[in-house]
Amino acid sequence: MVSEVVMPQMGADMTEGTLLRWLKEEGDSVERGEVIAEIETDKANIEIEAFESGVFRKALASEGDVVQVGEVIAVVAGSDDDISKYDGAAAGAIKQPIATASAAAERRPDGALAAPSEAATTSAEMPERAPEPAPPAEVQQPQPSVSEAAPRPTNGRVKASPLAKRIADERGVDLGSVRGTGPGGRIVKKDVEQATTGAPAPAPQPAAAQPAARAVERPAAAAASPAAAAPIEMSKMRQTIARRMSQSKREAPHYYLLVDIDMTDAMALRKQINESTTEDERVSVNDLIVRACGIALQRHPAFNVTVDGEQYVRQPLQNVCIAIALDDGLIAPAIIDAGNKRLPAIARESKDLVERTKGGALKVEEVTQGTFSITNLGAYGIETLVGIIQPPQTAILGVGTVMEQPAVRGAQVVVRQMMKVALAADHRVTDGAQGARFLGEIKGLLEKPVSLIV
Repeated sequence: MVSEVVMPQMGADMTEGTLLRWLKEEGDSVERGEVIAEIETDKANIEIEAFESGVFRKALASEGDVVQVGEVIAVVAGSDDDISKYDGAAAGAIKQPIATASAAAERRPDGALAAPSEAATTSAEMPERAPEPAPPAEVQQPQPSVSEAAPRPTNGRVKASPLAKRIADERGVDLGSVRGTGPGGRIVKKDVEQATTGAPAPAPQPAAAQPAARAVERPAAAAASPAAAAPIEMSKMRQTIARRMSQSKREAPHYYLLVDIDMTDAMALRKQINESTTEDERVSVNDLIVRACGIALQRHPAFNVTVDGEQYVRQPLQNVCIAIALDDGLIAPAIIDAGNKRLPAIARESKDLVERTKGGALKVEEVTQGTFSITNLGAYGIETLVGIIQPPQTAILGVGTVMEQPAVRGAQVVVRQMMKVALAADHRVTDGAQGARFLGEIKGLLEKPVSLIV
């Protein structure tokens, strides 16, 4: 059976991705579900798994290639299967797009909603390819694209992928001395690896041969240069966040419900669990909330839907996203099927998800199949957080810190551990009364936490 490996789409606004590395070579055996490649998107580095078992017969893209969503990048097939139709598409041949974005979206393997065709946007956002450096003798002839291949620090900031940053940190490599070969001069994993294997570092830019006297002539002008006021280009991740959040606020009529939750019993239960379990299964406050939301979404499926235009789809699994802060922005990968997972499993997967997000090793379904989100700034001492819905989802729960507060219980004022939460929901799909019942379900589960462990 011939199985095409395609560039997946991580969100409706993704049109292309960069192939970072192959984990298989032509001729290697491949098992269904085995990770065979790593790609870089605007949001994170993603692992691509094989959809079928067989032999890794042919790579149609090379490491570093920027590939349109839906383009075939490799072929997995049986040893005797005829794959001659791919002979003309040698590695690297797909650097030039050969299909429209809309046609590509129809071939997505992940089953997520197809993206609208945005040919103009696709054209405008085509990343720059890193050209070969021009020889010194030709420097006199301007090469507009040369500047795109060099790292482009902006006010001291170096553009690098999360994986490249992690590897640089582990190996003690100064990213400022590494030449980036990714889109727009971004530093990717192979650049850091080359820097640590003895490859010559890029020569520092020669100092401008300005006579000292000239520098002295206009010190005031230099100090008052408009650098501080110059526009700073957003990173790709920030551009993606800007598009997605603007889309959400523009298209989804948000309504908000806030409530205080008494977490005293939940915190006591958490302490008991953590005193008698392994490090991997130690439970955080967020784990308790994920578990409560998973159960509540099962009981209130109206909040476990995705919207497509004027239609919405009730999703069969409760895939709860958790917002994770990165140096360049924010990403919210999902704990898949959180509604059917016990608390220890959620605790393990949550830790693993955070580590892989920061290391740039997420799976496609974790980025594309979330159905509900939680954003929690409790660790920063924030009392109340009102989130913005992540399209095409229809609700998000903002969580504040757990803090001791006076509360009336019976006829007495007592100290309790309280937490404020805010539900933001899409009024196209649900109404306030439904939101109140859903939020009440979450509150009830957390205030009677035994229900979270049975």
